[in-house]
Amino acid sequence: MYHEVTEGSGRRRRRVALAVVALAAALAAGGAGLSLAAQEARAQACESVREAVLAAAAQCCAVEGSYPSTIEYLEEHYGLAVNKDDFAITYEAFASNVAPSVVVVPR
Repeated sequence: MYHEVTEGSGRRRRRVALAVVALAAALAAGGAGLSLAAQEARAQACESVREAVLAAAAQCCAVEGSYPSTIEYLEEHYGLAVNKDDFAITYEAFASNVAPSVVVVPR
């Protein structure tokens, strides 16, 4: 059976192909947007954890007159609670009168 290709069926194929390409582009853009939003949320969470650790260290310094030497001291005496499964935290205290260096990295 021979089917003649008419002008209308050619247009329909182009429209379907264009719709498929547009849908694929929209899905790719949506996926990239979600990935970017997740990265931004993770970076913001790291910054929040870092600020919480520094705030607890500053409170300790104000109360006791010196910065704590370990993050565990802040957890035990100042109620600092950090999810160590989600974040790797580096707490380096150079001296008791110098604010500690805190680096938070997502796991």
